[in-house]
Amino acid sequence: MSETIGDPVHAHVRPHAPVAPRRIEVAAAVILREGRLLLTQRPPGGPLGLQWELPGGKIEPGETATHAIVREIREELGVLATPRQTLALHTHDYPHGLEVEITFVECEVDSTDFVPTAAIHATAWRQPNEIDLKTVLEGDRDFLRGLAAGA
Repeated sequence: MSETIGDPVHAHVRPHAPVAPRRIEVAAAVILREGRLLLTQRPPGGPLGLQWELPGGKIEPGETATHAIVREIREELGVLATPRQTLALHTHDYPHGLEVEITFVECEVDSTDFVPTAAIHATAWRQPNEIDLKTVLEGDRDFLRGLAAGA
């Protein structure tokens, strides 16, 4: 005799409950040279494609924000970052469901001769008060407003 989903033997099987969104921890490098801030542009595609952001990325399990910065900058730009101090911690919930907690870390890099990977579409150096915030990831905007205001 074959069993089907409607059989009483399967009555205890319940559909999976929706999983609550998990907040992703991210580290963002604040790299200033001669008053200009390093920004990177995300590659095309997805809800965040071609937006500018502070370089960095996800904090992996067992990593600190500073370890993540060193790893991400090496992986994405091919240079060595030296974290100096944590400047701020912000959270942001994107309309498409992504929830992030961003640790902003002041850093220096050993070189500006970047070797970007496919994760970086472009790089740019901008005066903080001249950054068009409409082109920047929403999660970075409040921090950048404060930086431009001299906070």
